[in-house]
Amino acid sequence: MTQEPASRFVYVTYIRTTPERLWSALTSTEFAQQYWLGVRPEADWRMGGSWKLKLPDGRLADAGEIVEFERPRRLAIRWRHEMTPELKAEGWSLCTMELEPAGDAVKLTVTHGIEKQNSKFIGAVSSGWPQILSNLKSLLETGATLLPSRFT
Repeated sequence: MTQEPASRFVYVTYIRTTPERLWSALTSTEFAQQYWLGVRPEADWRMGGSWKLKLPDGRLADAGEIVEFERPRRLAIRWRHEMTPELKAEGWSLCTMELEPAGDAVKLTVTHGIEKQNSKFIGAVSSGWPQILSNLKSLLETGATLLPSRFT
């Protein structure tokens, strides 16, 4: 993606943890499944590695490729929705996660964009990301998530 996305969602949160621990939480399939609302992210965690989101029944929800992998500061995934034809037709999005030390915390910025104006896909992730990232923050800071799985 070479142009500025036509639709974009940005979320910033501060998590009381270290960059290394947050990076591990973002790139560990088992840990991530705890805060991803029941969805399981699976990846070959390296530059050029494959990336997938799978529902508990094994269906593929989203798929893509890791396009940036700079431990422990930047992760970017080229990502396309696979289940809903209308959202799949919108094409590839780019999700970038940036980690910056901030005192006793880490500033996490998630930017998700696509080269389509008024993207329904970005509308969907705009409601999902706050839930996922709130769960991530709570899990790292307290050992428990706030929101249950969507699939139980």
